Amino acid sequence: ARRLAVQLGLPFEDVIKKVIDNEPQKKQQNSFHQCRNLDGVFEIGETTPEGPMFLVDDMIDSRWTITVLAVLLQQTGSGPVFPVALASTANED
Repeated sequence: ARRLAVQLGLPFEDVIKKVIDNEPQKKQQNSFHQCRNLDGVFEIGETTPEGPMFLVDDMIDSRWTITVLAVLLQQTGSGPVFPVALASTANED
């Protein structure tokens, strides 16, 4: 995310901290378990930028991680959150 921000000429803010080592999302049985697996896993730093932001994730498994993080960012005062994933592991038929 930092390198992407530099290449795009955008500021980089490291505000998300993973505070619990949880099981990978792809190992969860269903959407309920994927969402529950993220409870309390992340914290948002004390200073959240107020304007719009890109939320960059390297791999998307369940889409729950990026969803939960976007909600946490908005709850702490960010502007609109635009999620960006570099790759998806979802098996879409």
